[in-house]
Amino acid sequence: MLECAVRWAVPVDEPPMHALLDDRERDRYDRFLRPEDKARFVTGRFLARTVLAEATGLAPEAIRFTTGCPHCGGEHGKPRLPGSELNFSLSHSGDRVVLVLAEGAEVGVDVERESDRDIDRLAEMVLTAREREALAAMTDRQRGFHAYWSRKEALLKATGHGLAAPMTDIHVSAPDAPAEVLAWDGEAAVPDVRLADLTPGPGYAASAAVLTARPLKITEIPPP
Repeated sequence: MLECAVRWAVPVDEPPMHALLDDRERDRYDRFLRPEDKARFVTGRFLARTVLAEATGLAPEAIRFTTGCPHCGGEHGKPRLPGSELNFSLSHSGDRVVLVLAEGAEVGVDVERESDRDIDRLAEMVLTAREREALAAMTDRQRGFHAYWSRKEALLKATGHGLAAPMTDIHVSAPDAPAEVLAWDGEAAVPDVRLADLTPGPGYAASAAVLTARPLKITEIPPP
């Protein structure tokens, strides 16, 4: 059994949180134009440092991340804690910020606020033909689409590909069924993966992916 911790937070932007950012993170923070984007970013980094501090015994201010991409070497990969077997992933949308943490396995997480997106157009880029058929039969197609989306994005964040790999290569179970990868083609595919839906609350979809063959034990902690 692989234990997977999920921590939720509400975005806030407070001066003590800025003190934990490194120079590159402060530059990124400053480039955001909208206050809500600044709040989501600084909350995510603050959440990561405080959770990792609890898990490792390090001081939050001593934690620094690397962001190297495992596929191209660029500095746009997900943050990592050098020298640690702890792996984490961050995501935010609307007034939700989420972190997933596991030891010894790559993880990915995604949360999506349901919105009035052009579902039919996006479905062509995100869903397989069978998934589009299943979505068409759903009463709440908006909820269904965002469930599909969050599952697939969590998977691609776990592998480190992000949106550079096509989501249409992945076939996952229907939104009302337990989350599972049914088929995965393409170079981003991995043989062992666990997928789980999270509980972000009404109006949101969220999923976690872990690159492991072991069963998952997921513990979610809501915002304080």
